[in-house]
Amino acid sequence: MAFFVKNMISNQVKNLGFGGGSEEKKEEGGASDPAAAQGMTREEYEEYQKQMVEEKMERDAAFTQKKAERACLRVHLRDKYRLPKSEMDETQIQLAGDDVDLPEDLRKMVDEDQHEEEEKDSILGQLQNLQNMDLDTIKEKAQATFTEIKQSAEQKCSVM
Repeated sequence: MAFFVKNMISNQVKNLGFGGGSEEKKEEGGASDPAAAQGMTREEYEEYQKQMVEEKMERDAAFTQKKAERACLRVHLRDKYRLPKSEMDETQIQLAGDDVDLPEDLRKMVDEDQHEEEEKDSILGQLQNLQNMDLDTIKEKAQATFTEIKQSAEQKCSVM
């Protein structure tokens, strides 16, 4: 009787798909073939797989290029602001190859910033800054400083 119960449970488990059933899988044959499972011929499936690999390689190359461009921008900003260099950025640039450069949009932004800073550092830029200053405030500060120095001198010198 125990044999009968064991065999009955085993058959139920096989029917549920949890094991056993190796005889049934061998009879189907086509289900284990991935091309047949996708409804394609073997040649179509191989071509599809080749296409998928090529697309993945293109995506990976584009991703590596973008990472290197970002690293190049970070290197540029670190140089500009005299920050410590990063080995990780240099490694990413080397992985992408020597043709890594800033993207065109970022290059324009960097060039504009650099041009503005050069204008501010020039003599004409300094003169424009002087024109933008509030002369009344400067006069008040100079007068207060002069008055303070005069009082300090009077306290130290009894002749005045």
